[in-house]
Amino acid sequence: MNLQQLFTMQRQLDQHIEDKHQLHKEDLVPRKLLALLVEMGELANETRCFKFWSVKPPAEDAVILEEFVDGVHFILSLGIEKGYDDLTELPNGKAGDSKTAQFLQVFAQVASFEQDLSKENYVNMFVSYMTLGDMFGFSAEHIEEAYISKNEVNFKRQEQGY
Repeated sequence: MNLQQLFTMQRQLDQHIEDKHQLHKEDLVPRKLLALLVEMGELANETRCFKFWSVKPPAEDAVILEEFVDGVHFILSLGIEKGYDDLTELPNGKAGDSKTAQFLQVFAQVASFEQDLSKENYVNMFVSYMTLGDMFGFSAEHIEEAYISKNEVNFKRQEQGY
């Protein structure tokens, strides 16, 4: 995965949004953290991995991948906000015992980053999120392709008054 390309694309989208909505003087980190948590909840809901009471299957992989990539957008955006967009690769993460356990680990990593906006916590958050994607069978190439596609959609949405 070409992280620098993704950071560049995200920076362009962020700049477009900030220009359009006149957000240059606002600290967007709290809103982006909340947006990430909301996207993670939407992702969990589509995977249904925690719904022990239900027999309904998870959404199709394409839907889950699109939800996953929504989270990638906010993680990249947070890295840009904090100046951590110099990353070229991520270390491998250790997967939890289950998808549910991995979701909980990611939520905990986001909370740790919110409490201490350090680069170490940012990398840990990013790694745990990418490990979750790996648990769903998403390769780095699939994630990158889906990110590029969704980035285009997000630009179009901004033009259409989303």
